[in-house]
Amino acid sequence: MAIMTATSASPTLLWYIPNTVEPGHRGDDVTTGWADLELIAELAGIAERHGWSGALLGTGWGRPDTLTIATALAARTTTFRPLAAIRPGYWQPAPFASAAATLDHLSGGRLLVNVVSGTDDAGAYGDDVTTNPRRYARTAEFMQLVRRLWEEEDVTFSGEYYWVKSSTLPLRPARRPTLYFGGASPAAERVAAEHADVQLFWGEPLDGVAQRIARLGALAARAGREHPPLEFGLRITTVARATADEAWEVAEQKVAAMAGAAGQLDETPAGRGWAAAAGQQRLQSLAQRGEVLDSCLYTAPARFGGQGAATTWLVGSFDEVADALAKYAALGISHFILSDTPYKAEAARAGDELLPRLRARWPA
Repeated sequence: MAIMTATSASPTLLWYIPNTVEPGHRGDDVTTGWADLELIAELAGIAERHGWSGALLGTGWGRPDTLTIATALAARTTTFRPLAAIRPGYWQPAPFASAAATLDHLSGGRLLVNVVSGTDDAGAYGDDVTTNPRRYARTAEFMQLVRRLWEEEDVTFSGEYYWVKSSTLPLRPARRPTLYFGGASPAAERVAAEHADVQLFWGEPLDGVAQRIARLGALAARAGREHPPLEFGLRITTVARATADEAWEVAEQKVAAMAGAAGQLDETPAGRGWAAAAGQQRLQSLAQRGEVLDSCLYTAPARFGGQGAATTWLVGSFDEVADALAKYAALGISHFILSDTPYKAEAARAGDELLPRLRARWPA
């Protein structure tokens, strides 16, 4: 198997802002939820001061609107780059392209965009495109049209899901927002290979990530990709402390709390009837291979309700976790979206201790 090496001169290092109205997100200590301007601005400021490029803002019906939150945070910070997760079923491409271009223009080119096609409470906002093939076919059109509106004037487009006639935005982005994208199904990978700038992976073992990078590269070549080469990112929880013993003690305490909340130690997400996307199914299956994979990839959280980035964790000393992240970088990962709770304290801790170690290990 051909192994790619990281080509970026430096990594893009992002934290996570949960953007929820409910408190206690993934064991966080904030008791009010995050729908408070001072609170989210404080977390964005911590990220900015402690070495992060910016942060991902979660999306989904029942959460505050991500683009509005991104605008507020851009106004309260100087270098912080909000990675706003958005959904094609929630947004029409032309209004989104205009809103995003306006924010990017006003912030001096700081907006990043994560296009999300996974399932949601679509009926709550009148979206009837819910099957996997149609969702990703629509996403392909959405990304094509948004790109054109950001880059061209007098755009006319007619597709199966969207159309515009003689459309020109009043403002162009200061720097065209990078389009992040995730998904592990065949339909999702085809969209990424043709239209995304960055394909995001959950915390899979190194061999799985290497296989997916190779497959996506082949898909992009067959599709005759028109854009710059596809880049790759990792979205994962990191539990990093001064010593491995301390980190594992913290991780095991967190998993014990998750197990208590789940009600019984051997209960799995699948056993409770949770529907999972292809990427989530891949993560949940990892626990069958072992509780710790590679050097320090902890799979136990998947057994007790861990979802998405909380399904697998990198656990260890700052040096051990930095070594693990550097191995992903050697495969071609150049974008990292990390998190741990409590979000404020860990943004500072990981920013001060983990990020310098990762930068020092960055492939030449």
